[in-house]
Amino acid sequence: MTYLAPFTCGLILCIASFAVCAQSELVVRIKPANSELKDNIEGYIGSLGDRDEEALMRFSRGAVEQARKAAQALGYYQPHIETEIKPPAKANKGPRLVMTVEPGEPIRIRDITVRIQGPASELKAFRIPNSRYLRSGEVLNHGHYEDAKRLIQNQASRYGFFSGRFLRQRLTVDPLAGVADIELVYDSGPRYALGKVQFTGDSPFDEDLLRRMVPFQEGAPYDSELIAELNNALQSSGYFERVRVDAAPTASVGQTIPVAVQLQTRKPRTMGLGLGFSTDVGPRAKANWTRHWVNPEGHSYGIETEVSAPRQNVGLWYDVPLDPPLTDKFRFAGGYQNEEIANTDSLSKLLTVGPEWHSKLPSGWQRVISLKWQREEYRLGDDSGLSNLLMPGVSYAYLRSDNRIDPHNGYRLQFDTQVAKEGLLSDTNLVHGNVLLKGLTTLGRNHRFLGRVQFGGSATNGYKSMPPSLRFFAGGDQSVRGYDYQTLSPKNSDGDRIGGRYLVAGSVEYQYSIAEKWRVATFVDQGNSFNSLELPSLKTGVGLGVRWVSPVGPLRLDLAHALDDEGGIRLHFSMGPEL
Repeated sequence: MTYLAPFTCGLILCIASFAVCAQSELVVRIKPANSELKDNIEGYIGSLGDRDEEALMRFSRGAVEQARKAAQALGYYQPHIETEIKPPAKANKGPRLVMTVEPGEPIRIRDITVRIQGPASELKAFRIPNSRYLRSGEVLNHGHYEDAKRLIQNQASRYGFFSGRFLRQRLTVDPLAGVADIELVYDSGPRYALGKVQFTGDSPFDEDLLRRMVPFQEGAPYDSELIAELNNALQSSGYFERVRVDAAPTASVGQTIPVAVQLQTRKPRTMGLGLGFSTDVGPRAKANWTRHWVNPEGHSYGIETEVSAPRQNVGLWYDVPLDPPLTDKFRFAGGYQNEEIANTDSLSKLLTVGPEWHSKLPSGWQRVISLKWQREEYRLGDDSGLSNLLMPGVSYAYLRSDNRIDPHNGYRLQFDTQVAKEGLLSDTNLVHGNVLLKGLTTLGRNHRFLGRVQFGGSATNGYKSMPPSLRFFAGGDQSVRGYDYQTLSPKNSDGDRIGGRYLVAGSVEYQYSIAEKWRVATFVDQGNSFNSLELPSLKTGVGLGVRWVSPVGPLRLDLAHALDDEGGIRLHFSMGPEL
């Protein structure tokens, strides 16, 4: 009798168990090579499991039928398929099912008819499938045929043709002739309409305010995008914790679909705290408190403050929604700011108050018309004064971006101007304006190009009485890197920076993505503030940087070299979206 030690028995059992569990392999060979067909056959057959050679032989009969279906799906109706069972290629593998496929000549489309009947045929937005793969002479692909059917059905669902049906959906294949005919005829039936919007829930708001948020009129033709817009509008209003919009075709009455909206109001008050850092102002803290709704008309108000070493401010606002309430509002705002100017002992104490009318124009531009009264006590070097100005103003801004946090393509345009008239609650005549243009484009996914241009100017009959908040300074993270914050400025006889009448600044930057969230950058900045438009002296900074895309936007760390004023290298850190 032979005796095996316990260890030896255990080893034999492990080896036997491993052999049983070894996965069989599928090897598909296409002659001539066709990666799409190979992938499709492998997908149809799927995993072989842990079959032994005998079980794999039985399985191969069904695998051939699956391979034949996979080939037909791509237009190969007469493939020649051979199978062979081979031993494992490696010790830890199972037996192999080797399948050799000669697909033969593909079936090509001969005649194709795709037609929409009914009211949908007159709707320009309803597209007839026009894939280049569904044309006479193209290789038949069942997936493209099903895609065409699905496109028609999806559009019918979106635009409210809920009674639509295919009168004919026919795919005829003649394998011997090598041709196929396709016929798709869809009758849309009538288009359903959107009925009255009914609001339910714990909403404390007037019905009129809620209805002004609805982006369609009762009786409008159904469009699922309108339902999505309604949901987004209510969510973005800032009034609600939860929004549910239902517009079920099954609830229709006479081809009119009622719209049911269930609302859950958010808590009326919120408070936010935040910390930040930039090399312009150093560490800073922010806080805000908001009352999101005060009354059934949706009025709101809040307070916000920011504190840093050179600047401290506090602001208050009260908003009244207009029509439409999501984009247009009347705001009454006021604030106080204490700021150290140009890293010197120059100071500004600024009080502002006045109304603003915010609106979004049909063209997409954001417009703000304001009437601001400001009182500013200041000291610039040896000059000090007290300025009072009543300034009507208007600003326009336009942003096109493919992502709010980290865009890849887009641009921003911004223009604003203010005026004051001496004697009308103002100490001087003044016209003040700013222009800001930014652009971003990405090529080949990894190559990003950014550009920025800024112009500013003022015309006044009393420049010495113009307060610091309306003078121009350049230099810093968002202006000309390589120079400290607000250090590019005209100086008085004592060398104090006192700000200029005009500003020109621009930047060109190239970024290269080295990882999903990381980029390296190189840039050239140029600009200055000055008092005369005759041959202004522009300062230049060049440098390298690193970008990390955080959840709140890119964090930027730059090393910049100032090419003028004896040069020097400065570190700049900032954060936020690039447009």
